[in-house]
Parts: sequence; C-alpha cells; structure tokens
Amino acid sequence: MRCLIQRVTEAQVDVAGDTIGKIGPGMLVLVCAMQGDTEDNAAHLARKVASLRIFRDEEDRMNRSVVDVGGAALVVSQFTLAADTSRGNRPGFSAAAAPDDGNALYETFCGLLREHGVPVETGAFGADMSVSLVNDGPVTIWMEF
Repeated sequence: MRCLIQRVTEAQVDVAGDTIGKIGPGMLVLVCAMQGDTEDNAAHLARKVASLRIFRDEEDRMNRSVVDVGGAALVVSQFTLAADTSRGNRPGFSAAAAPDDGNALYETFCGLLREHGVPVETGAFGADMSVSLVNDGPVTIWMEF
C-alpha cells in the first residue's frame, strides 16, 4: 500500500457539493492499495501512520504522533498514487488493486487506524471528490509497504 500524508491544520472532502468528511488539526492521508497488497500491508501502514512523529513538541521539534496531540485523520482513497509515469506522457494505473480489493483494503486501513486511537473521517471510495486542506509546515510524507 502507498500513502501520502500531509500534516494539516484542517482538511475536508466534498462530493457533489456536500461535505462528507472534515477534520481540524491532524493529517490528510491519501491512500492507494496496490496489486498484491494484503490486510497485513494495511495493518503495517495503519500502525506506522498512527505512530508517525510529525507533530511539534514543546521544543518545536517533530516528536509527537497524531495520537499524542489528539489530532484526527481524513483518509481519502487515491488510486492515482499507483501512477506509472515511466513511458510517454499519460500515466498508467494498472499497478493499483482492482476496485473491490482496493475498497476492502481502504476500509480495513481506516478501521485499523481507528483501533490505534485515531479519529478517522473518510472520503467516498471511487467518487469524484474535492479535497481541500491547509498544509501545516508544510509537512508531506510518502510511505509505502
């Protein structure tokens, strides 16, 4: 699985003009299941995301996790993270998991993140979404498992 994490002061996702997920301080997590990924990949990624120390401590150092600071996560499915740009100008997405598998792993990841103590809001898998955020820092982290 792949994800792109952005530390945010706020983020929201809208579908057809309606807000379906919104958080204050925390992280926006764009996540993509890849072909061959399993629930073990989702579990490892959820554990790493929940414990990732990207929030400031009292000395202004990135030393606290989203759980430590009482933040939340807005998790949005993002199959385009599977983009292969090695040939031509049009990215290919064949490395992404099939939609049914991708959705199952996305839901598993969200549930496991909640089990680690992170309040989770979500987008809508496969929907045309508008995502807005205020990146804090900016801090943007790429993870892959």
